[in-house]
Amino acid sequence: MNLSPHFTLREFTDSDTAERRRIDNSLPEHLLPVAISTARMAERIRHHLSFLKKSDVRMQITSGYRSPSLNEIIGSKPTSDHIKMLALDFKAPDFGTPLDICRALVPVMDELGIGQLIHEHTWVHVSARSPDNSINKVITANGRGFVPGIREA
Repeated sequence: MNLSPHFTLREFTDSDTAERRRIDNSLPEHLLPVAISTARMAERIRHHLSFLKKSDVRMQITSGYRSPSLNEIIGSKPTSDHIKMLALDFKAPDFGTPLDICRALVPVMDELGIGQLIHEHTWVHVSARSPDNSINKVITANGRGFVPGIREA
């Protein structure tokens, strides 16, 4: 099922961990409108990166929806926006590194509908929901936790 021109429901729910552990990671029906909205945010991101690159930039979704069981097994917080289908982790090698992507997205977060941007070093995390604490809006994972802003590893 297509959620948008470039993103499918399968991309948002695929998980090697869920498959290995035989966890049902199907999107609950009530979250389908949220998934469509999140796919629209991903389309805006893709369009922006393609505009900057002046060529088509594909995005590889590495994590979208996570069922509560899957979220727990991978060690994520129970408050994760992935459970609510409000977040995506992705790579866009056609554009550049996750650091390059984050630097390109920071100035246009509001117009793209990004509430939170995290540089995770090997991927980019975006959430449609703004965190309660504004210092967590743009952060970098540094191996010991998170630090404000987008920084190199």
